[in-house]
Amino acid sequence: MFATASISRSSRTNKETPMTDIPLNESIFIIWSSENPEVAHNLVLMYAHNALLKEWWGRVRLIIWGPSAKLVSEDEDIQAKLKEMKADGVEIWACRACADNYGVTASLEALDLNVVYVGTPVTEMIKDGWKQLTF
Repeated sequence: MFATASISRSSRTNKETPMTDIPLNESIFIIWSSENPEVAHNLVLMYAHNALLKEWWGRVRLIIWGPSAKLVSEDEDIQAKLKEMKADGVEIWACRACADNYGVTASLEALDLNVVYVGTPVTEMIKDGWKQLTF
């Protein structure tokens, strides 16, 4: 189901690391649906970023799903934080259907986020044994 990592734990946050080398039991995805900026700044982004930087998890995938897509498109502080998180190795996805519904697809793509239909991948991650959080 997964390959054993051939790198040291402290180097796993390096974006050069093949993600297939991270065991599923060290992988977490975080569904962020809240449009509340306080939840974004003081919970979702803080935890997702620190989870990788502090090596609580070997792989962190943040999924922007629902009203949070609109918030991301409007809030420059959140955009800057997402850019920093991405540079540090956090995988950031956004739901394409939600982005289309809110009219923010182009804005999210301009931030270099992975804008995809997320229903099937989320189901696969759950079935594969990823840990999950939802905000």
